[in-house]
Amino acid sequence: MYDPRDPRAALAGAGSGKPAATTFAAAEYALFHQQTPIAEMTGVRSWFTRAQNFLIVYSEAEGDATFTRDDQVDEYAVLFSDHSGTVEVTAGGEAATAPARSLIFIPPGRSTVRLSAGGTLVRIFTTRAADLVARCSNAASYAVAHPNVTLLTPWPVPADGYRIRCYDIDVPLAEGRFGRIWRCTTLMVNFLDVKQGPRDVTRMSPHAHDDFEQCSFAATGSFIHHIRWPWTTNMNNWREDDHALCPAPSVAIIPPPSLHTTQAIGPDANQLVDIFSPPRMDFSSKDGWVLNAADYPMP
Repeated sequence: MYDPRDPRAALAGAGSGKPAATTFAAAEYALFHQQTPIAEMTGVRSWFTRAQNFLIVYSEAEGDATFTRDDQVDEYAVLFSDHSGTVEVTAGGEAATAPARSLIFIPPGRSTVRLSAGGTLVRIFTTRAADLVARCSNAASYAVAHPNVTLLTPWPVPADGYRIRCYDIDVPLAEGRFGRIWRCTTLMVNFLDVKQGPRDVTRMSPHAHDDFEQCSFAATGSFIHHIRWPWTTNMNNWREDDHALCPAPSVAIIPPPSLHTTQAIGPDANQLVDIFSPPRMDFSSKDGWVLNAADYPMP
């Protein structure tokens, strides 16, 4: 249910064709500054949290910091959304330097990511990175696979193969386009428009996804995630509504097929970054929505 002015109102309304769900997983929340870091080294604090198909490592570095993957199994993403500084990446025999306000897709194998002057870094991996999965604060929540989530099948590799790909996230807004979306073989990242001040409560967008989780990373501001699960004939499977307050930096993992919408409540800039794995076909099918569609073919 979208406001008629919301670009998502034009998305196809057909469901996945699966039978209606009868059991449901809880939502997952990570409030980074309210939790003890999972990993600490000199000048660097990192928090780890996961969904069914992907995980997020949120790191804050006070100075020079290098993050290394020795044998990464698939592509991953790095978000460097600070307003100053650079991030240096080496992978696959290449080297690249990306400025602040960049999204970077990094190929499998060995790679290093260096913040020479510190800052905040968000790295997004699939749950095929077993060493990182084990460190997630909510690993126990996924000891049994969550119901209703379709497991990841990677999308096709680009015609020119894997390589470091850097994108400027400060793309101008466009009428009829929803956010600023990029995808790789394993992930889709959508930088939603910055909203100044609280959201108009007469223009909420309650909607549901049949078979994929939505991760909402609060980059700035503060949000309430409103989530409601379906009622079935078995009351034992009913869940109470969630109205979870999540100030930045935080993550909410919203399970299918819950009805959900998010309310910005911060008095200043509020920005969410939505993450999906695998990439969403409905967003990818909208002409002009995926900004790097020419780099990554669809299935």
